[in-house]
Amino acid sequence: MRAEARLRLLDGPTVAALLEPAAVRTAVAQAFALHSRGEGRTFPVVREPLAEGVFGIKSGAVPAQALLGYKAAGFWPGNRNQGGEPHQATIVLHDPATGRPLCVLDGNAITSARTAAAGAIGLQRLARPDSRTLCLFGTGVQARAHLDEALRVLPALDSVRYCTHRGQPDTVFEAAFAGRCALQFAPDANAAVAASDVVITATPGAGPLFSLDAVQSGTHINAVGADTRGKRELPEGLLARAVLVVDDRTQARQLGEAQWAPALPCTEIGALPDTPRAPDTITVFDLTGLALQDLAVARMVLARAQAQGLGLDIAWPW
Repeated sequence: MRAEARLRLLDGPTVAALLEPAAVRTAVAQAFALHSRGEGRTFPVVREPLAEGVFGIKSGAVPAQALLGYKAAGFWPGNRNQGGEPHQATIVLHDPATGRPLCVLDGNAITSARTAAAGAIGLQRLARPDSRTLCLFGTGVQARAHLDEALRVLPALDSVRYCTHRGQPDTVFEAAFAGRCALQFAPDANAAVAASDVVITATPGAGPLFSLDAVQSGTHINAVGADTRGKRELPEGLLARAVLVVDDRTQARQLGEAQWAPALPCTEIGALPDTPRAPDTITVFDLTGLALQDLAVARMVLARAQAQGLGLDIAWPW
């Protein structure tokens, strides 16, 4: 009934507590499959520079599943001066039959979790199963989330080298993963890449992080940081040497690493054939982030919150 409609509000700590990694991976995998089968609609991305940062909107729908919503998100670097998180995201789920809002969720934890889950799916499908060594660029929220998932889904992984933009070790980052792997700071990015089975780039995307010659046969790369026009992390010529896999073909060519080689063939991960990779093939997974990932994970979080009676449930008559 219109007069009895409710709206649930889920804050960051509540959302974070409901993000069980395996459930997030399942939701993201379903989003990829729906997208590649054409069952889910992804609407045009809004990505606009502001004087204070960048603001964007990713939205979409799955009509057959009554799923509709958007994520409003962006990056405000000045937040650091106030002791706050520069990445800000809010997700809203709507009832597609009426357009009324059903739930407003803090989107920061969902963004990190769904992006890392997408990266984990890329590792499971593209990295060599016996991968033991990993090179990680970045030590921020995304880098930590991606390494956390990599250690879950690559059972042989035991050695991690990491590179920072300052060229200095990050002791806080090292402490976060103490005991989970052999972790060491890598002052030479090219040497670290050359010695690694897997490379994950999770930086602001200010430019190439290593040289083309550093990438060895058989290496898999998860490219995370290029999500806006002009951003890149990979060297010129690498995509032409690799099997390129993307989350969305059009979006990757507009916003991701694929924007630097838009004519190259690529495969969406949701449509990736289930066949073994050649062991000497270089593979790249270009992650730009899909609205359907956010919405699928948000729906899972909402269902868990409702089952456990979590969040603030308020009257929202329409």
